[in-house]
Amino acid sequence: MAASAGPEIERLIGLLAKLPGMGPRSARRAALALLKKREQLLVPLAASLAETAEKVTSCSVCGAPDTRDPCSICSDGSRDNGLICVVEEAGALWAMERSGAFRGKYHVLGGLLSALDGVGPDALRVAELVGRVKGGEAKEVVLALPATVDGQTTAHYLAERLSGSGVEITSLARGVPVGGELDWLDDGTIVQALRARRPA
Repeated sequence: MAASAGPEIERLIGLLAKLPGMGPRSARRAALALLKKREQLLVPLAASLAETAEKVTSCSVCGAPDTRDPCSICSDGSRDNGLICVVEEAGALWAMERSGAFRGKYHVLGGLLSALDGVGPDALRVAELVGRVKGGEAKEVVLALPATVDGQTTAHYLAERLSGSGVEITSLARGVPVGGELDWLDDGTIVQALRARRPA
């Protein structure tokens, strides 16, 4: 904490330090920047945070944060209801949307299965996904989960839970990124690229 800061500033630093990627030093720098530009940064940020806390909710269909329920994506009649992309968190959904390549609907799990962290299926939005698939128009579920142990464990579990539903279960291709050079890639990425190879 700041050595000679008042309790309000110390609280601000403490809260900023809890954000991902922010440690105590980064939090102090961010707090100082906000205080230095009070009118341009601090006051608008405080107003935006208050408005966000009041208006943003989780979509009852997909779980994504939005100011409306159902969210703007679930309410969009031009999107393909037969295609559901399962993501870990909203950040992955936003990344998919930035690409502009996906025109279906989403399902935000709210995390991944993790035996080490004690996260089981009941802590995630698994039951809601199963309900959507069994009671809806879904024809394909795309598992867009991280290529980590927890991500792959979650994908395998979801594939088992959805088996027998008559819905096609797919996952994102993994491998060499566009513009990637082989000598800069890790072994796991190269292995995945080889396994997912296709005719040239």
